[in-house]
Amino acid sequence: MQERITSILWSSIKDIYSAILSHPFITGLVDGTLELEKFKYYIAQDFHYLKGFARALAVLSAKSDDDNVMNFFAGQVQTAMNVEAELHRYYIKELNIDVEKIEPSPTNLAYVNFLLSTVYSRPYHEALGAILPCYWIYLEVGKELQKRGSRSEVYQKWINTYGGEEYEKSVNEVLRIVDSLKLTKEELDEMKRMFRQASIYEYMFWDSAYRMERFPFSINI
Repeated sequence: MQERITSILWSSIKDIYSAILSHPFITGLVDGTLELEKFKYYIAQDFHYLKGFARALAVLSAKSDDDNVMNFFAGQVQTAMNVEAELHRYYIKELNIDVEKIEPSPTNLAYVNFLLSTVYSRPYHEALGAILPCYWIYLEVGKELQKRGSRSEVYQKWINTYGGEEYEKSVNEVLRIVDSLKLTKEELDEMKRMFRQASIYEYMFWDSAYRMERFPFSINI
């Protein structure tokens, strides 16, 4: 029996996923030691990122030759802009975060540009590989942190969102779509490369938020 594409992809990032789980941003969510200012910076960065991610999903939807898959990803654009944005709005209000005063970080812009350039210029399977880590890694991190729980009510709400059943349903559908692909070895290798690169960006995104990474000069004119 041929190994599932998703199994092959996940095996290719075990080192990255392990590094994510042991990163002080993630461990700090559990033990409550993560500085609130770093979490607020992360929420602002995720707020900016989500707009680019939604655009990438829209292009991915248009590239699909399966009507059901096209409709699913079109619906995911709405989910990204409404459900996840609702979480951002909650934190923005509760923690008094002025997202307009926090510019996208270098890592944030690089990740979004990578996603958009991939979905626009590369074949469908590669675009899907680039999009997948944002779904899948968040689910796995959320489920792992659900087991551990958080000493902070503020951080537990974030954990509950990504470790919850509704989010898992969406991710499982994306995984099903991936495993339905018929790929040559060369195509799988290219998909794996995009998947791994995006997974590295996922690690870098949390790391950059922990460091509160900024451009040395304002990017606004």
